[in-house]
Amino acid sequence: MNIFERVQDALATTLRVSTEDITETTRDQDLAAWDSLGHINVMMTLEQTFDIELDVEEFSGLNSVPAIMEYLKRQGIQ
Repeated sequence: MNIFERVQDALATTLRVSTEDITETTRDQDLAAWDSLGHINVMMTLEQTFDIELDVEEFSGLNSVPAIMEYLKRQGIQ
């Protein structure tokens, strides 16, 4: 499973949507479930899925699949 598929699965599971609803360009605005509470849950899921620790200051910038993918790349996750 590649990184996008792992992100896709994590978001779909956390937000309780179909994996088809999560594309490589999905933004928080695209999914009603990705509201403020959903965003916190997404951040916690990313921490667990990728064994990382996010700073609260980073949360607001990780509001799309491209932003999450870029962040994971910068962390050396491939």
